[in-house]
Amino acid sequence: MRVGVTGHMNLVPECVPAVQAAITEVLERLGQPVVGVTCLAPGADTVFARAVLGLGGQVEVVLPALDYRDKLKPHQVAEYDELRAAATVVSVLPHMSSGRLAYVAANERILASVELLVAVWDGVPQQGKGGTADVVEQARAEGVPIEVVWPEGARRKS
Repeated sequence: MRVGVTGHMNLVPECVPAVQAAITEVLERLGQPVVGVTCLAPGADTVFARAVLGLGGQVEVVLPALDYRDKLKPHQVAEYDELRAAATVVSVLPHMSSGRLAYVAANERILASVELLVAVWDGVPQQGKGGTADVVEQARAEGVPIEVVWPEGARRKS
């Protein structure tokens, strides 16, 4: 089964184990091999990728733009490189620079290719195109089933 992810990038580090456990639980309930489709953004995307790989699934990466890696903070690069290297497929959208337009296009590509969307989302309404709430709204409009993951104790940095 092909499963995509959207979620907050600014998860508080202390809650990451609970978020990963909740994602793993959702994926295990599917009862079949999983292909996880992600942009590998810091936060929810990388936690999702680790959960998929931990269950023996495959990860496909959709990069929003050519400069995506360059936009990461120095402490995020090693994890990104590790997970990208573990991916079975990496596709890069034809945008030169990362930004709202590129992120929206990447989210559209993911939604068009999955049977389920895992949303690591606190339920806060949309605050702009390309954000978590926007992707959830788009998935609903397109009829893509959604599993919202926000375990007790999950928090975002302010």
